[in-house]
Amino acid sequence: MAERRFIIAGGGTGGHIFPALAIAHALRDMAPDARFLFVGARGRMEMEKVPEAGFRIIGLDIAGMDRKHFWKNLALPWRLLKSFWQVRSIFSEFRPHAVIGVGGYSSFPVLRYAQSKRIPTILHESNAFAGRSNILLGRQASAVCVAHEGMERFFPADRIRITGNPVRQVLEEPLPARSEGIRFFGLREDRPVVLVIGGSLGAKSINDAIAAGMPKCTERQVQVIWQTGRSYVKQAEEAVSGYSGMWTGPFIREMQFAFAAADLVVSRAGAMSVAEIAVTGKAAVFVPYPLAAEDHQTANARILADRGAARLVADAEAQDRLVEEMLELVSDEATRKDMSEKAGAMARRGAATAVAGIVLEWLKKDTAA
Repeated sequence: MAERRFIIAGGGTGGHIFPALAIAHALRDMAPDARFLFVGARGRMEMEKVPEAGFRIIGLDIAGMDRKHFWKNLALPWRLLKSFWQVRSIFSEFRPHAVIGVGGYSSFPVLRYAQSKRIPTILHESNAFAGRSNILLGRQASAVCVAHEGMERFFPADRIRITGNPVRQVLEEPLPARSEGIRFFGLREDRPVVLVIGGSLGAKSINDAIAAGMPKCTERQVQVIWQTGRSYVKQAEEAVSGYSGMWTGPFIREMQFAFAAADLVVSRAGAMSVAEIAVTGKAAVFVPYPLAAEDHQTANARILADRGAARLVADAEAQDRLVEEMLELVSDEATRKDMSEKAGAMARRGAATAVAGIVLEWLKKDTAA
């Protein structure tokens, strides 16, 4: 086959986008002749991040379920129907040999259409509790790549392949020295550092707790690298005003330096955040997002927390407990070292390469048929 064409569908958050990019890079390494087209949702962050990584993307006019304002869901059937028309046109132009779905509502119409045309479809389910769209798509998927054992309750057992979660390539490689990370963020080497990442879109409960805890952090000489999300930039800047050793920003591109500098990580419990913390071997405090579908973030966090590799603070308790839990761990090097070793032992490396290999394997089967 002279040229292999792949559509990668999904997005919405960094937890879907960065694994998609990791899979694309792995596929390109294994099949240099490959062409890629990403399909996401208009107005979502994939429309910015994917082109920045050098790939073409088309956005669908589609939206997900609004769990807070149900009246906004009245237009969903029309948007879904319109997205199928758009997908039909995309397939007619690009003619993919295989389609990969990484989660997010934009993946559903793309993979469903591919399945109707008998094009190989490979799903990646990152969470410990599968999403409804992926459960439906998994019934006809060529293969379902998962991060955890016990996923037979969601998918046909003969389709499941345990690969782990693809993380950003720079985090699979050896991290820079701590001193490099410290310099990158303009901090001091002789003081501990907490990395706060509320997900790519930010997290209000975590942000509010960190803002209120600035005096305590300074009192105990704890430095903070704080990814706030776009909506909290101004409040964060006001919160750190007058305090030294505090870095804030809406998004961290050079995450390898942030993990290198960090003695402890405070994070939401999206599947990719959990995977990145395990791969980098960092002690962590998770604050799962309580409105995630089927409370899957709590399920993700418990994979590490139940084995002593992380601590868990409920979202409703973040304002009262998070900063104290964080400062207690920062001052307890022995416990952090134990958590770090346990987290690192649970990491699954090479996930992107594993998923890419499964995609190419199915492509060979489809060509032979």
